[in-house]
Amino acid sequence: MRNALMATSLSFSFPSFQSTPPSTITRHPRRVSISCHSSPSNSNNDPIRVAFSGGGTGSNVYPALAIAEELKTANPTCQFLFLGTPNSVESAAISSAGYDFASVSSPPQNLVFFPQRLLKSLIQCLCHLRDFQPHVVVGTGGYVSFPACIAAKLRGGTNVVIHEPNSVPGFANSLLSFLADAIFVAFNSTLDSFPRNKCLVCGNPVRLSIRNLVSKATAMSHFFPDSGLYVIWQTGVEAFDEMDSLVKTHPRLYITPFMHCMDLAYAAADLIVSRAGAMTCYEISATGKPSILIPSPNFSEGNQFRNASLMADVAGVTVITEDELDSSTLAIAIEKIGDKKMEDMSERALKAANPNASP
Repeated sequence: MRNALMATSLSFSFPSFQSTPPSTITRHPRRVSISCHSSPSNSNNDPIRVAFSGGGTGSNVYPALAIAEELKTANPTCQFLFLGTPNSVESAAISSAGYDFASVSSPPQNLVFFPQRLLKSLIQCLCHLRDFQPHVVVGTGGYVSFPACIAAKLRGGTNVVIHEPNSVPGFANSLLSFLADAIFVAFNSTLDSFPRNKCLVCGNPVRLSIRNLVSKATAMSHFFPDSGLYVIWQTGVEAFDEMDSLVKTHPRLYITPFMHCMDLAYAAADLIVSRAGAMTCYEISATGKPSILIPSPNFSEGNQFRNASLMADVAGVTVITEDELDSSTLAIAIEKIGDKKMEDMSERALKAANPNASP
């Protein structure tokens, strides 16, 4: 039954926010709108322009893409600009999605130079926003969202909205919460970290392509010519060259630094082995795929451990810690997931997801 195993290093009034499990989220039946004030000289036909800022991880990038998709569906004349660092997960994802992307300098390795680099990033954001003239700037977390949202406030007349996908907010969103006009969060527990009068618990937005997967046969034919057991592996840019040199001749492996067609990878997979980023967990739930989660210890506040624990509770996923992980541990975990358990995990994931929920 198992034909493909996917291994990946992942993870407004805006309809179709992906909802968290009932025990962790308050669903609001109303829709929320942000008023965009244009100058008197603007034409009534002037399209709404939205700038998105955020990156570093998929949890900061993919919510922005999902929001853009929903806005485009609701209002096809909307224009978008994404701000991010070059040669990053956001630059690859945004370019693949076909949206305009503007580069902002990356944070320095040496913190001594951080103030200077932050000032440079702020100036770059001011220039990009001056040229684009957005009505709203949406910050989804990560380094770039901070100078971008500060620049929006310095310009005046531009609404700032932030979205926090994790149960514990990141540093940038924590600081920006005092400047934001509205704050969208995924979990009730996050409310205590922000000014409550600005907050709405909406869950995390999931991209349309992932909520509406193609058939498994179509997806499999995209990656492999024949039937059988295969592995689809997204390594990440940093690890790709090393991993590719070790396994590139394997006949049943599709290996890539970045998956441009994640919807096809999800559709093809019977089982997912992944990190436990917030958006990865939401997407796994939305697709109803059984999974083994290996939370990364390299993120502050233990967010991935919390995400994995929640997924184990509501969707029955298998969790392996980094310390426990080796080839035999993973192989045993995969073998233990028989057809009956896979079916149960899939049903629980879909039940928890409620992928068509709207705030």
